[in-house]
Amino acid sequence: MRPFEIIIPILLAVYLIWSHPRPLWVRFAPALALLATLLHFVFEGYRWQMVPLYVLAPIFALSSLIKITKADWLYPPSNLTMRLVQGGALGLLAVSTAVPVLLPIPKIPTPSGPLAIGTVLYEFTDTSRTELYSENKEEPRKFMIQAWYPATIQESNQRAPWMTNAEIFAPAIATYISLPSYFLDHLALVDIPAFKEAQVAQTDAGYPVIVFSHGWNGFNAQNTGQALELASHGYVVIAVQHTYGAVVTVFPDGTIAPNNPKALPEDADDPNYEVVARKLVDQWAGDISFTLDQFDGLNKDAESIFFETLDLSRVGVYGHSTGGGAAIQFCGTDPRCKAVLGMDPFMRPVSEEVINAGLPQPSFFMFSQSWADLTDSKNNQLFNQFQPNLGDNQGVIVISGTKHFDFSDLPLLSPIAPQLGLKGPLNGPRVIEIVDSYLLNFFEMTLKKQPSDLFSGNFTDFKEVQERN
Repeated sequence: MRPFEIIIPILLAVYLIWSHPRPLWVRFAPALALLATLLHFVFEGYRWQMVPLYVLAPIFALSSLIKITKADWLYPPSNLTMRLVQGGALGLLAVSTAVPVLLPIPKIPTPSGPLAIGTVLYEFTDTSRTELYSENKEEPRKFMIQAWYPATIQESNQRAPWMTNAEIFAPAIATYISLPSYFLDHLALVDIPAFKEAQVAQTDAGYPVIVFSHGWNGFNAQNTGQALELASHGYVVIAVQHTYGAVVTVFPDGTIAPNNPKALPEDADDPNYEVVARKLVDQWAGDISFTLDQFDGLNKDAESIFFETLDLSRVGVYGHSTGGGAAIQFCGTDPRCKAVLGMDPFMRPVSEEVINAGLPQPSFFMFSQSWADLTDSKNNQLFNQFQPNLGDNQGVIVISGTKHFDFSDLPLLSPIAPQLGLKGPLNGPRVIEIVDSYLLNFFEMTLKKQPSDLFSGNFTDFKEVQERN
C-alpha cells in the first residue's frame, strides 16, 4: 500500500481502539484521516479497492466532530452498547483495509545496477511475412516491442508506466487468471524505475543486446523487473509482444489484437498439436529475427536514440514458457544468437531438427518445481531428449518452492499470489534474488566474458536450487 493508503486506516484504528475518555488529538484522528484521504486523491490517485475506506473516513470524521461539540461525548467504559459498536466498527475497518492490502499497487523492484534506465516502444511491420492469425489473411506481420536501456536522465524525462495501455491490458490479464475483469484496474497506477524515451547513455564499446520472448497469453512487460536489472548493468533488453499469442496487443493507432486461441490447441492431446504449435513458434522466432534486423538499422540511423550504441555481435536471447521454446528455436537456426536462457521452456513447439541437433551456443535453463515434478510430461521427455545435444551446457536447475509464473512479475500482483496459483510457496523476494542472480551472471559470463562465481560453484550458492537430473 502507498503512504496515504496506510495512514488512513491507522488513524481510524487509533481512534476506535483508544479507550474513553479520548484525548483531544485522538478525537481529531478521523478528521485527519479524511484529510489524508483528500491528499491521497491528489497525490496517489483513486482506486476502487479503497472505496470502503473512502466511505468510512468521512463517516467517522463527522461522528467524532459531533461528539467533540457535545457536552455528553464521554461514555462509560462499561457501556456494553458502546463496546459492541466499537467492536463492529473495528471489524468493518479491518475488512475495508483488507481489500487494498490484498490487491496493492504492485512495486517493481529497484534494480541493483549503477545505471539509470530508459524505455521506449516501437511498432514493427515485417512485409516479408504474412500474418497467420488475424481475420485478414492478406496483412503483413505486425507486432510491438519494448526496449529498456542504460540512459542519461534529464529533468524533462517522465517516469514510465509498468504497462502502456494498462486500461486494456489489466482486464485481459485479470480475465486470464480467472479474476473479475475490473480487479486489476489499479495497474494503471504502477510506474517503474525507468524513464520514457530518455537518451541512451553513450558508450565506447556498445551495449550487448538481449531479446526476451514471453509465453502464451503473456505480454512484453511481464518480466520488466528482470529487464530493468539487466539494463542497469549495461544491456539493451528488448521484449517482443507476439501479436495474437500475447494476452492482448495494442498498437499506437488504437487497434487491438486479442489473443487468438486457435493459434495453440487447447487440448494438449490433440494429434495435430505439434504441427500447430511449431507454426506458432516459427512465427515468434521470426519476430525475434526481424527485431534484430530493425535494431541493426536503428544502430546505423543517425536520427535514432540507439545510433552507434549497440553491439549486435553480442546478442543473448531468453524466454519464458512458449517464449522459451521460441528462444531455443531461434538460437538453433540463427547464428546471431550468442547465448540462450530458458525459463520453464515449452519444448513441444521446438522443431525436431533443433531438438536433435541441440544448440552450439552457451545455454542455461531454469525450471520451476511445478514443471520439473511432471517427470513424465511430454515437455520433460522432449527436454530430456534435447539436453544431451547441447554443445555448451552451462547447467539446468530446478528452484524448489516455485511455480510457472514465479519467473515473471505476476506474483507481485497480490500477497495471496500463491493462493491465486501465480507462484509457489518460496518467498517472493527470494525467488527474484535467485532468478535475477542467475540471469545476470549468465549473460555477464557469456556476453561480457566476466568470471562468475555463481556458475563455477556447482549451484551451491542457493539452498533452494538443485541441478536437474
